[in-house]
Amino acid sequence: MMAGVETGTVRLLCPACREPGARLDEVTEAGALCRRCGFRLLRMDGIVRALAPGRRQHYARFLADYAAIRHAEGRGSPEEDYYRALPYEDRSGRNSAQWAIRGRTWRYFETHVLTDRKCDVLDLGAGNGWMSWRLAQRGHRPVAVDIFTDALDGLGAARHYGGFPLVEAEFDRLPFADAQFDLAIFNASFHYSTDYRRTLQEARRCLRAGAPVVILDSPIYRRREHGERMREERHVQFQETYGFRSDSIPSLEYLWDGLLRELERELGIAWSVYYPWYGWKWFWRPWKARLERRRPPSRFAILVGHFEQP
Repeated sequence: MMAGVETGTVRLLCPACREPGARLDEVTEAGALCRRCGFRLLRMDGIVRALAPGRRQHYARFLADYAAIRHAEGRGSPEEDYYRALPYEDRSGRNSAQWAIRGRTWRYFETHVLTDRKCDVLDLGAGNGWMSWRLAQRGHRPVAVDIFTDALDGLGAARHYGGFPLVEAEFDRLPFADAQFDLAIFNASFHYSTDYRRTLQEARRCLRAGAPVVILDSPIYRRREHGERMREERHVQFQETYGFRSDSIPSLEYLWDGLLRELERELGIAWSVYYPWYGWKWFWRPWKARLERRRPPSRFAILVGHFEQP
């Protein structure tokens, strides 16, 4: 195990009945049994399986569609060097423009936002685990969480890194006891939520008092109708390209300025907003869209939210 990464102190909740139970390191291939309801947490292929009964079936179509799209896009590689170069370089050459954005976001985040104090971190929507690996290299203690466990592009690919725990779980039913983490990061993943308020409240439950939640690389629009147009365009594109709309789960898929203000009022969360520099081509996108009479493009920002303390 990588130095500084300790999982023994992380306490779990039963995903079925929410009873406090085993420590993360106590979940083995034989499982850890919930004393209240009999649900058994299992560790399979190095991943703690913490979806409540019926939830894997609930996500089955979404995950099948998602895997088909990601594989068609050329995500992942059989080579370990591919993963260890992320997010700065896409050695497959298939998605270099997107990884260039991820790399600039991460560089800004680790330089201007991430504390030097060693933190217990929830990496929510961790994908193949590249961010957890980068955090662990800096001495933090990440737990990588996702419902996608694919061996090329999901938690299964984190075997190329090693040294931090992997948990299959959904955003709105995290299998962790209260107040155990110093930071929660939604890594290009918050827009997959179907209920932003519930998702943020669940992250807040897992955080220690005063700890922030961070949203990286989720599309933001000034007006909701622009995001709705994007979502419809995207589903039409998927239908034409892959033969399905990829809308079996009603993910919200974007944020907009008015919603962020609503979340501030309703949840008592104060946002600090940071704008990494993505280059001149990215800077001129809104002006180009206006000249071509297209809908305004999304923008990316680093959103750091602090909850009001009771």
